[in-house]
Amino acid sequence: MKQILILAYKLLVNDKGKYFALLVGTTFSVFLIVQMTSSFAGILTKASATVINIGASIWVMDPAATNSVLSNVPMPDYVLDAVRSINGVKYAVPLYSGTALVKLRDGTYQAVSVIGLDDSSLVGRPKLLEGDIDDIFAENGFIVVKDEEFPKLENPKIGTDFELNDYRGVIVGIATVPTGALYGTPTLYTTYYRAITYIPSMRFTISYVLVQPKADSDIPYIKQQVTRLGYLALTNHEYQNAISSYLEYKTSIGTNTLLMTIISFLVGLSICGQTFYTFIIENLEHFGALKAMGAKGRELVYVILFQAGFTALVGYGLGVGLSTLLITAAKLRLPEYTSRLTYTNLSLAFLMVLIIASISGYAGVRRVLRIEPFEIFRG
Repeated sequence: MKQILILAYKLLVNDKGKYFALLVGTTFSVFLIVQMTSSFAGILTKASATVINIGASIWVMDPAATNSVLSNVPMPDYVLDAVRSINGVKYAVPLYSGTALVKLRDGTYQAVSVIGLDDSSLVGRPKLLEGDIDDIFAENGFIVVKDEEFPKLENPKIGTDFELNDYRGVIVGIATVPTGALYGTPTLYTTYYRAITYIPSMRFTISYVLVQPKADSDIPYIKQQVTRLGYLALTNHEYQNAISSYLEYKTSIGTNTLLMTIISFLVGLSICGQTFYTFIIENLEHFGALKAMGAKGRELVYVILFQAGFTALVGYGLGVGLSTLLITAAKLRLPEYTSRLTYTNLSLAFLMVLIIASISGYAGVRRVLRIEPFEIFRG
């Protein structure tokens, strides 16, 4: 068997033109698949940035607010009191999430996302790179997140001031968060009371109620009681999935990604399938000679499958490597670039490569098994 596989390898690489065409087809297909799915994965992660960064165990919200953190529906104050009274709740705090326009020192205006943290506990506060968290209680205190959108605020330093709805704001801390936002706006953290004071809002001001259960076993009961109040309670993971599902199934982003992935697969299949079949046709005399020398049909199948599989694996490695290199270079050049490699992306690309190799190999196996040695020698 070892000798057969060595022969299959030499037969494959000796035809440099066909071998190169097979690698190009597979590599290009894998590259497109990984690029599309990685971009989509990056978008999904950034869409849930606030949920990930705050890290609350349970999010209580209006049932209509599951599409995005920014599309929240304010809730009345009694919801907070009612949630706090539920058995199994360790604590519950309000959260403000909204957008505003800030006026910078040079007179330009910049849209920002504002997160208002509970004044007494600061649950969900970011990790500070500079400054002291207690300074958020100072007059006009705001903490800015240093992410890819940070330069839009003219790279502020501690002490930098700005204007928000005729109120003066001062940067008292610079923070980092696990995930940057999707919508291209810098993020500011402040206290809940300051947020609802500075930013015009409707009669109700609570965007979310963040809940910490006493134990994980209390979560189902808490969710049930919140539902009886007419509101919705989702765990951190469930809320991320709800946001992702909205983007996947109710916007054009998911559809476009699916179509491009399918097209990439078909492009790779057509190039590799046609090239591999041509390779088999041009090497029929070699397969006929092997059959005349006593090679069994099973061994010829091994030869074909090895050639298809070897090409697929090499092309997969080159495609993933090229995609990784491009994503890394793009992030260095464009910090807001959203692509993100995941095991799911890589597994999907690998599965599609295996399908391409299987279909290409199947076409070759059928042709090789039909040849008769005397036809080769007679020719």
